[in-house]
Amino acid sequence: MSRAKYLSLNGKIIPWNEGTVHVFSPVVKYGAGLFEGLRGYWNDDKKEMFLFRVKEHMDRLAFGQRVMRYERIVDGDTLAEQCIALIRANEFKEAIHLRVMVYVDGDGEMGAPGPVSVAITAVPRPLPKQVIDGTTAHISSWQRISDVSIPARVKSNANYQNSRLAVLQSKADGYGAPILLNSRGKVSEGPGMCFFMIRNGKPVTPSVSNDILESVTRATLMDLFHESLDLEVTERDVDRTELYDAEEAFFCGTGWEVTPITSIDKIAVGNGKPGALTQKLQKVYFDVVLGKTNVHSEWRTPVYAGAKSKAAE
Repeated sequence: MSRAKYLSLNGKIIPWNEGTVHVFSPVVKYGAGLFEGLRGYWNDDKKEMFLFRVKEHMDRLAFGQRVMRYERIVDGDTLAEQCIALIRANEFKEAIHLRVMVYVDGDGEMGAPGPVSVAITAVPRPLPKQVIDGTTAHISSWQRISDVSIPARVKSNANYQNSRLAVLQSKADGYGAPILLNSRGKVSEGPGMCFFMIRNGKPVTPSVSNDILESVTRATLMDLFHESLDLEVTERDVDRTELYDAEEAFFCGTGWEVTPITSIDKIAVGNGKPGALTQKLQKVYFDVVLGKTNVHSEWRTPVYAGAKSKAAE
């Protein structure tokens, strides 16, 4: 599946096929794990790989470890260094997706808070066709998990069984992706991505109290809407029927980037093609993550520049 040669396990670079965990560990038995997805973008002109918003991802991972009551919190700076070391070991010079996993290892039972282990993987991730052409969506019959039952704003492995069921239904019913409603019948998010719509010319997204993941990409796009497109995003409850009146809609996330939605429940969004405003936002977003602009350079961590500096010393 992977074209990666190596992964990182507890800070050691090892061959890909040696990345194993015991079947009796709490992460296998109970889903006692957390993860962060990060993107690395290769800028061929600059011959550099940029990791996007590493600190924000590591801060969210630390929050998740506190909520899940791990016996120790793995330091975010250490994890960032391990990500960079792994990319350099694999010598990636293309777009990649990293998964940083912090999980309960050993052979403990349900309440075990440790031992805590770390695994980091990185695999090539070219631009998906759906980012350009858009995807179809539908309202899932599966309800989004509630914060009173399992923390939706934490990227816990166990949470994604909810997403997986929605994805399987979506595939069986012939759609590109599902949109989940929460327990109040309000729009929440997709399975692993947040939702935006353009209605009456204004961008709208469900508020963080609608059982969504507090997405780094979502926060990024809210800033870019304001700074680059002179539009303020409204965060509020969103009803299902509003989606049928949207001029544009899109999903966003580390994996989904900015993906236009062309129809919902087989009702065309706008003219049934990626919207003009969505496409403008896409261009701004990709210019930022790829380092084609000096805007928000603080969001980008260069991977190979440091290695060149050390070689010169």
